[in-house]
Amino acid sequence: MTKNYLALARVSSREQEREGFSLEVQEEALTRYANERGGEISKLFRIAETATKPDERRTFKELLEYARQHASDLTAVLFFKVDRAARNLFDYVELERLEIDHGLEVIYVTQPTENTPAGRMMRRTLANMASFYTEQQSLDVKDGLFRRVQTGLFMGKAPYGYRNFRRDGRSLVETDCQRARVVRRAFDLYAYHGHTIDSLVDALDDEGFVYTAKTRRFTRSKLHTLLRDRSYIGEIFYHDQWYPGVQEPLVDRGTFDRVQELLGGQVYRSHELTYAGGLITCGCCGRGITGETITKKSKNGDKQYRYYRCAGYLAKGHPRTRLPESKLDQQMLTLLDRLRIQDEKTRDWFARVLRERTRGQQEESRERLGELNRQLTLVRNQQDQLLNLRLLEEIDPQTFASKSTELRDRAAKLQLQIDAFDRGRAENGQVALQAFELSQTLKEKWLTSDYRAKRRLLEIVCLNFTLVDASLVPEWRKPFDVLAEGPHSENSRADRI
Repeated sequence: MTKNYLALARVSSREQEREGFSLEVQEEALTRYANERGGEISKLFRIAETATKPDERRTFKELLEYARQHASDLTAVLFFKVDRAARNLFDYVELERLEIDHGLEVIYVTQPTENTPAGRMMRRTLANMASFYTEQQSLDVKDGLFRRVQTGLFMGKAPYGYRNFRRDGRSLVETDCQRARVVRRAFDLYAYHGHTIDSLVDALDDEGFVYTAKTRRFTRSKLHTLLRDRSYIGEIFYHDQWYPGVQEPLVDRGTFDRVQELLGGQVYRSHELTYAGGLITCGCCGRGITGETITKKSKNGDKQYRYYRCAGYLAKGHPRTRLPESKLDQQMLTLLDRLRIQDEKTRDWFARVLRERTRGQQEESRERLGELNRQLTLVRNQQDQLLNLRLLEEIDPQTFASKSTELRDRAAKLQLQIDAFDRGRAENGQVALQAFELSQTLKEKWLTSDYRAKRRLLEIVCLNFTLVDASLVPEWRKPFDVLAEGPHSENSRADRI
């Protein structure tokens, strides 16, 4: 009767292939062993050096499961060497259990041992050595990666805008001039030209900037990731920390911080729906109103329709109200039209009161600015103390890098707040006046605004909305509630609305 063998060949690195342990060499040795004993390999498992750790583990588990299910039909399980079978002691124990529980012999063709206590001890020693080698190699690799990070180099593929090259067998990084122009332009457009992620995609495309030769346009997700990447201010990421890098910064720190402030630390969203995101609550159950985009095919091309409904839309007894965005837009135009004041005298009085309301904030502004400057001085003192501790070698490099990044970010954020504070406070009255002036022509401008502009406008004039049946009920912010209700000057004082 022909003997049936189960076998596994595994190569986990290019170095092992160069040393003569290639898959072909192993398969040839395993096949020769089976043929010399009047048998054949009925099933061969292969693990290439390109396999990931999960793939490698999955293949090994499949071999064990196959061996258990077909133990009665198999003569033995063949491996080239002990370290080709098990790279840790847990895997080796599973192979010994095949012999003990299922009576299936495990053979290492280039390291033959007898199935005796002495032979098993030798195999266990080889398995222990293989486990030690694997663990030590892991530590060496981690140490090498950390040394690479300490020298300011990326661990793997360089981010968009840079490229890898080799010099004297070492992987280094240089600026990709063409892609670097794209990165700089993307940050500039978003920081200083009022773009949203959506409009930025179109703007880059209109200016002739391409993502890759095969993919011309950026996607929203790729742009969002690019705008968040600190690599462009000269840092590198390793183990949830950012470290100083040697690559050329593509974006100045002020522009980068401005972009982060504009992004607002919000989680990336693949869809931007004007009336979703917690703006409206359901008047029936109090849940939020959510939106969905549906694409419908037609002869003239695909068309997208946006609908809004309560998150509890499917609950028993809940009204099945589902509104298209166009109907909500119509209602919003009607509501915004209520903000218009036709009487010129009343309009001038309203503008004067807005200016007077800002005067009381000046003292508060000075106090707040003083507190920000005090906090910035404190952070800078902490940076000096941290540097002294590192020079005295009282803290390790990783702790220094982590704390240094944290303090640097805090200082940059405080400085940005200080730089913008005076201007922001001084502009408050002007912003209020501009918002009032805008409210008088709001109906005409609404339809030409994009998602970002509409959301910002709604945040200025409204606290929130409630959807009652199919009607929007707004809660206006002051003083726009007076505009919506209609100001009554005969019931007002000179300094109050």
